Amino acid sequence: MSEEYGNDLVSVLDDEGNEHQFELLDAIETDESRYVALLPVYPEAEQAIDDDGELVILEVVDQDGEDLLVPIEDDDTFDEIAGIFEERLSEYYEINTVDEEGDNPVS
Repeated sequence: MSEEYGNDLVSVLDDEGNEHQFELLDAIETDESRYVALLPVYPEAEQAIDDDGELVILEVVDQDGEDLLVPIEDDDTFDEIAGIFEERLSEYYEINTVDEEGDNPVS
């Protein structure tokens, strides 16, 4: 990603047809698939302040020659890919993980 030209933004349509903007932070390709790490982008500053800063990790699948972003269904695959992104992005961002119960952030 070239910082000379600014952030890479991606528009995603949800199941209800609503468009959401994300900043593409990183992308990886494995033997099985491609994955992206995204961060929500908001038009209003107040929305950004209220956001929890959670990284969105999706799988990139080819559907009729077009890239489609879908949730990662397999928990083990998600955990593996999330770990790779966390390691790669920890150099640039402060990343907190959530404990087993999903209640308390752990640095």
